[in-house]
Amino acid sequence: MSKISKKRKFPSLFMSFEGYQSWSLPSGLVPDEASPEWLSKGDNAWELTATSFVGLQSVPGLVMLYGSMVKKKWAVNSAFMALYAFAAALLCWVLWAHQMSFGYYKNSPLVGKPVNSLSNVFLLGPTHVHSMLPNADYVFYQFAFAAITVILLAGSLLGRMNFYAWMIFVPLWLTFSYSVAAFTIWGYGFLQHKIIDYAGGYVIHLSSGVAGFTAAYWVGPRHSHDRQHFPPNNIIQILGGAGFLWLGWTGFNGGSPLSAGLVTSLAVINTHICTATSLLVWLALDMVVYKKSSVIGAVQGMITGLVCITPGAGLVDPWAAALMGVMSGSIPWYTMMILHRKSAFFQSVDDTLGVFHTHAVAGVLGGLLSGLFAKPKLLNLMYGNDVYGPGLLHSGGHIHPGLKQMAYQFVGAIFIAAWNAVVTSIICLVISRIVNLRTDEEDLEVGDDAVHGEEAYALWGDGERMPKPRRLCIPLICRRLINLRLMLHAVLLDYCDFRNIYYISHDHCYMLILIYW
Repeated sequence: MSKISKKRKFPSLFMSFEGYQSWSLPSGLVPDEASPEWLSKGDNAWELTATSFVGLQSVPGLVMLYGSMVKKKWAVNSAFMALYAFAAALLCWVLWAHQMSFGYYKNSPLVGKPVNSLSNVFLLGPTHVHSMLPNADYVFYQFAFAAITVILLAGSLLGRMNFYAWMIFVPLWLTFSYSVAAFTIWGYGFLQHKIIDYAGGYVIHLSSGVAGFTAAYWVGPRHSHDRQHFPPNNIIQILGGAGFLWLGWTGFNGGSPLSAGLVTSLAVINTHICTATSLLVWLALDMVVYKKSSVIGAVQGMITGLVCITPGAGLVDPWAAALMGVMSGSIPWYTMMILHRKSAFFQSVDDTLGVFHTHAVAGVLGGLLSGLFAKPKLLNLMYGNDVYGPGLLHSGGHIHPGLKQMAYQFVGAIFIAAWNAVVTSIICLVISRIVNLRTDEEDLEVGDDAVHGEEAYALWGDGERMPKPRRLCIPLICRRLINLRLMLHAVLLDYCDFRNIYYISHDHCYMLILIYW
């Protein structure tokens, strides 16, 4: 052994700070009180960045998308619903919902104990999951997931829900619906370690799609004229919001491993492969069937691709991600563009932006395909050995584990859909006893100006109150001169009548006035 190799000693896990300092590490990597041994600075930096990406998907991403995708008279209301939900979700999350979703409570199969997550001891301590992050990172990352879920749900209710009802709906739904879904699959619930849901195909997208469709049923349809004619008010801005959504998904799926490792890299590239494929497939179907290359259709295809890859982004091969893109660009297209128009069931519910198709259908599709394509090696990298069964296609000679995993994927989809349908219905019925779920009919005709007293654009048009008739405004001095002229004209006519002068012209009147003066 050379002299150099003898000096190269790696530190033990229990080495003191002084021991690290004596070893030749860069000063920025030496643990100290502010950066303890269990904290990975690289993972911490990436997780905070990924969380920011997810937050930007909601604000300004969905704020822009919703505000632009609706009729002009509902632009302010739609954008504000997203902004309010983001703020309300944060307070609910740190006060009770995070511990309900990821805490532990007496072997409860559905929900954790509703306590706050605000103490420094908790926030600055290590996470309970296998990562090298503080709880503060994990709380904020999961908040961003919760917030975007309830905002996605709002897409089904745009253009008619009473804003005061929405203010009550957000905390109730987050507490009794989302928290249960997160706890049962990601926390300590009865489906823990059974459902492959890498980043929320079931917990986020299936939940938002089913809950949005259910709430749309209870709220009722838009104004009849709006339902027949509801053009977007700014397609260019729609593309801007869609861009935030697409690129933000880098953090959505890339942050789920809670580290900057191999699974993270694979999840990011798979996300974009599936999304691009789905967009192009949706666009091609629009061009073949409707002979038009629709921008709105391309955005819908982008969204279904993002949703479909989410349950298995870091768990499948790139070729499988591309195949999932083909499926997500075609099956939700069929349910939205063909089946929806033919089905009396779908026509009876006014789902404003088709959230059921883009999120519920695509989420279930992604969950089932993840159960089909999930690779054992990637499952082990992400979760550890033998936590989940392999994907059905990777079962090899032992097909039973793969079939069992597919059965779990079906059970998970059924439970999440049923829970959201029932709980959302109960929440809507309770709120309807307090305030009206739907905006008044008169206000539906007006839109933003009636609901918020504000308008998106300073242009008169659809959705604004009829302006009062304008009267000609004549300056005071001009009015006085006119009155003086009329008065003098009347005096002069009396004078001419007294003098027996008839057939006098206006010019002669003025001449006589001057002579008289």
